[in-house]
Amino acid sequence: MTEQRRAERLDLPREPRGFKLPRVDQETFGRWAEGIARGMGTANFIVYMTLVISAWFLWNTLAPAGMRFDPYTFTFLTLVLSIQASYAAPLILLAQNRQADRDRVAMEEDRRRATMQKADTEYLAREIAALRIALGEVATRDFVRSELTRLAEELDEAAQRRQRLERRHRDDPGARTGGDGLDEPRDEVDGDQPGDRRHDRATSHRPES
Repeated sequence: MTEQRRAERLDLPREPRGFKLPRVDQETFGRWAEGIARGMGTANFIVYMTLVISAWFLWNTLAPAGMRFDPYTFTFLTLVLSIQASYAAPLILLAQNRQADRDRVAMEEDRRRATMQKADTEYLAREIAALRIALGEVATRDFVRSELTRLAEELDEAAQRRQRLERRHRDDPGARTGGDGLDEPRDEVDGDQPGDRRHDRATSHRPES
C-alpha cells in the first residue's frame, strides 16, 4: 500500500522502465582497451599470430582426416580472424580517441603555460625598461671606475710635479732664497731664474755715471 501511494505521488520522478544495460566504467574499460591495442601493435603479437596460423594450416593439412577440426578452406579460421578484426578495430579506435583526448589536454596545458610565460616575459620587459629609465642618471660601475682612474692619474701627475719641484729646489739652493735674504719661490710661469733676479738687482743698484 505504501509503495502504491509513493508511485502515485507527482513530486517524485518516475523510475524508467524497460531493459537496463549494465553500466561499464569508462576509465577501466579504456585502460583495458589501450592495453590490448598496445599489445596488438607489437612485433611479438605478429610473430605469435603467425606461428598459430601456421600450426593451424599444418595440422589441418597434414594431420589424418579424422583429426582435422578445420579442413581445407579453413572456414573456422576465417571466422576467428573475422571476429578478431571486428573487435580489434573498435579497441584501436577507442585507444586512439583516448590518446587524442590526452593530447588535447596536453596542448591546452601547454597553451596556458605559454600564455603565462608570455605575460611574465612582457611584465619583466616592462620592469627592465622602467629600471633603465630610472637608472639613466645614476652613475654606473664603469663610470665610477673611469672617474676614479682619472682622479688617480691626476694625483699621480701632481705628485710627480711636486717631486720635480722639490728636486729642483735641492739642486739649486739659490732658487729658494733671493739676493735680499728673503725666501721667494720659483716662478715657473714667467720663467724667472735666480741668476736673472741677481743680475736685475745689480743693474738697478749700479750708480749712474
